[in-house]
Amino acid sequence: MKIFISQPMNGKTEEQIRREREEVILKLNRRYNGNIEILDTIFDLDENTHPLVYLGKSIEILAQADLAYFMKNWDESRGCVVEHLCATRYGIEIEQEVK
Repeated sequence: MKIFISQPMNGKTEEQIRREREEVILKLNRRYNGNIEILDTIFDLDENTHPLVYLGKSIEILAQADLAYFMKNWDESRGCVVEHLCATRYGIEIEQEVK
């Protein structure tokens, strides 16, 4: 199963982002007995790269997913909201963390 993780990143350090992501990956591995592939959506782009470039790359990767997993507070992040809309409109299964 290919899993896309949608994660709010604004205002977080790269270390925080990676740590939160690893916690979710561990949880998903346990839930699906390791039968998963996490789609990589952490990009090493220049700090001056427009946020829409990141979002465009994320949506391209989302198209490969069997499941879109939305981390806490996804609904407060512009990018995550757009990813959620895309997953919904294009029939990708969705799982959301509750606040």
